[in-house]
Amino acid sequence: MKVFLMFRDRDFVLEEGVPANAEELIQDLALNALFHAMAGADDFLLQVVKSAVLVSLKDRETILYRQGVLADCLAFPEVARELYAISVEAIEHEKHIWGWSPWSSPGLLLHRSIEALGLFLASFERLRKLTDEHGSKFHSEGFQWLFTIISQELNDAYLQVVKNHLETLQFPKGILMTADLGSDFRGTNYVLHRLDVKKLRWFEHVQEWVGQIAHKNGSGLSFEVDPRDEAGFRALEALRTEGIVHVATALAQSSDHILSFFRALQLELGFYIGCLNLRAKLAAKDEPICQPTPLPEDEQVFQCQGLYDACLSLNTVDRVVGNDIAGDNKNLVVITGANRGGKSTLLRGMGLAQLMMQCGMFVPAQAFQANVCRGIFTHFKREEDAGMKSGKLDEELSRMSSIIGRITPGCVLLLNESFASTNEREGSEIARQIVRALLELQVKVIYVTHMFDLAQGFFRGRTDAFLFLRAERRDDGTRTFRLLEGEPLPTSHGEDLYRRIFEPVHDFAGGVVGS
Repeated sequence: MKVFLMFRDRDFVLEEGVPANAEELIQDLALNALFHAMAGADDFLLQVVKSAVLVSLKDRETILYRQGVLADCLAFPEVARELYAISVEAIEHEKHIWGWSPWSSPGLLLHRSIEALGLFLASFERLRKLTDEHGSKFHSEGFQWLFTIISQELNDAYLQVVKNHLETLQFPKGILMTADLGSDFRGTNYVLHRLDVKKLRWFEHVQEWVGQIAHKNGSGLSFEVDPRDEAGFRALEALRTEGIVHVATALAQSSDHILSFFRALQLELGFYIGCLNLRAKLAAKDEPICQPTPLPEDEQVFQCQGLYDACLSLNTVDRVVGNDIAGDNKNLVVITGANRGGKSTLLRGMGLAQLMMQCGMFVPAQAFQANVCRGIFTHFKREEDAGMKSGKLDEELSRMSSIIGRITPGCVLLLNESFASTNEREGSEIARQIVRALLELQVKVIYVTHMFDLAQGFFRGRTDAFLFLRAERRDDGTRTFRLLEGEPLPTSHGEDLYRRIFEPVHDFAGGVVGS
């Protein structure tokens, strides 16, 4: 049975398609806060959510498919969590069944498989009960597929047949098998036969069978093994092994097949359980979330109301200020303004929202719509190289070269104070040429910068495809952490920080220190 909760027509595979710049995304967008909020202390969930979030879907239809599944989970979280719990318990119980290794005997393999299938049967019954009670409430294509398969494949008749087979495979009345005599006088072509214990007791069946042989050959043969004959018992066990080996192998394969179903269910539901965990943490702070609207790649849309950085919110006590952006048909967004005014926070929020939308999640905003992009790249400032292996500008250029080697048309590049490690004139010229080349490549660029020469240069040559945002600062120096459309200013109001840090300090005699 297939699960198909992440993709319409294929399984979800951990780390499949994770981009080469995954570590840069994690560092620059502070994604570890998001991952740990989704996973809690569960290492398995941490693997799942990291893989799912980092792999941006390029197919709008798949994004909508996942959104539908997530909407059902958000509407009925208890049912989703119960489904997940059933899969986890089935897997954990199977792990604790003793007695199997690649070198185990067929008898031990058969015993273990019977025990595993008995546990899986109990899990199947719970799945059926959950499906019967709640399946009709779910409307997404993914859940409708899953519940339909459970109803059809795990119906009462099937479950009863499995129970009967498991009882039969205990061989309570012994086994009945036939074999041919090989050219070396050894048995060959062993065939295990079904004993219908309801109609005929085993000794009656054997007597009838032996009688048929006697009728044909004029004689009947039988033997008894002395209780002290160890060699005889070993020989009988060898014969029994020959008879059950094919059944044991088939049963083990069936057990593995069912186990793979529960593993797939745990894996694919794990992403949605992570989303539920994140929703609970944001709801506890009364932070808004919304289902975003993904649009085709060629539409160049970016509209949001109340967009905020969820990773920052998860690491702070207070709510984070949201921002509204009207960025339709904009391929360059330049963000300037006062120091500590929320510029980098907005940049991370924009990147995070795009990433969350493209893995099928909700978005930290009151409303959000954007076109699907081909990939998300980041180039944020780094601390000085402690080993002094290279200069800071050299390191920035090296990282940019790596990005240029991988970026393609339709991607988004987030730049945060890039090339500010050299003087403004040189840094502005380097950045200007790179940005122009990226725009010609049809890459969308969002740039936070303090370099007035760079920002003003783009503003003077602005087109309808450029958007300029500026961090709001009130006359008294207060930062509102809102970013509004506005022309770049030749100052970042660093004096506000100077006054706050070096404000006059009075000594005990009433004088002023440092005035």
